[in-house]
Amino acid sequence: MRKKRLKHVLEIYEEAYQVTEALEQHKAKENLLDKVIAGYRVKSIWSGNMLEIEAYPIWHIPQKKRVKQNKDSSKAQKKLNEKNKQKHLWRLLNVNFTRNQDLYLTLTYQNCHLPVDHTAAKRDMQNYIRRLKHWLKKQKKYAKFDLKYIYVTEHTREDKQIRVHHHMVTNFPNKEKAKTLWNKGRMESQWLDDKGDGFKALAKYLLKEQGDKTTKSYTPSRNLKKPKITVSDTKLSRRRSAQIAREEIAAQEIFEKMYKHYQFKDMQVSFSDYVSGAYIQVEMMKIDTVETLIEMKRRLDI
Repeated sequence: MRKKRLKHVLEIYEEAYQVTEALEQHKAKENLLDKVIAGYRVKSIWSGNMLEIEAYPIWHIPQKKRVKQNKDSSKAQKKLNEKNKQKHLWRLLNVNFTRNQDLYLTLTYQNCHLPVDHTAAKRDMQNYIRRLKHWLKKQKKYAKFDLKYIYVTEHTREDKQIRVHHHMVTNFPNKEKAKTLWNKGRMESQWLDDKGDGFKALAKYLLKEQGDKTTKSYTPSRNLKKPKITVSDTKLSRRRSAQIAREEIAAQEIFEKMYKHYQFKDMQVSFSDYVSGAYIQVEMMKIDTVETLIEMKRRLDI
């Protein structure tokens, strides 16, 4: 019996593949069909109406990533960490909240209620959430309502004083009551809008760069669902992955056949100065959403 060959994956693949310049200008073009590549691992991340695909090489022999520890690599790592944090928040929003049904709140303070520090601001939000839950329990039809939320506390500089405010996404069912239960200042409320990209723009806004002196984090409720993740080492061959990396039109056709009822939205291909192959990232959207149906019709009409 023929012995099965071991396959190896570079666990820090995101860090290894950070060169995103045009394929024609990069030496990786010659390495897409490197025979050391056994195939591609395909990770599929399902969150709400969005689907992400991450494909990266697996090798017949172990690969080592070599990195020079310098300012550029530190900046690249920081950028990657920020990107992954945005992805994580984006997925949580996609899985747990619904456009035009759930709320996006901005909670501000009157001067007399400004918290003295981040801990006090967080305590204000904890008390607000308790009031939301208490109100729900008092309503017969909401007695068993499962309140979900994600909130961000921001400190911004205004006239040399730290001005605190909060952003909150929640499935709380009463927009007006959400306003009246915040007793520290003004509140702006609106229905969630995903802008056709899931909630990517919202996730990016909530985690936007605020400066080194700003305390900033997001706090999710414990009952949030997590995205579904599947991993396969048989979906994409080395040759098919090379074709995808070279031709976006071919990539669109391949992925839309692979994932029925999903429309290809975007693709990013990254290369490495240290290992062969490519890191392929694809975004797709379920075609039963209104925006996707309109886009599919537009493409058919062209």
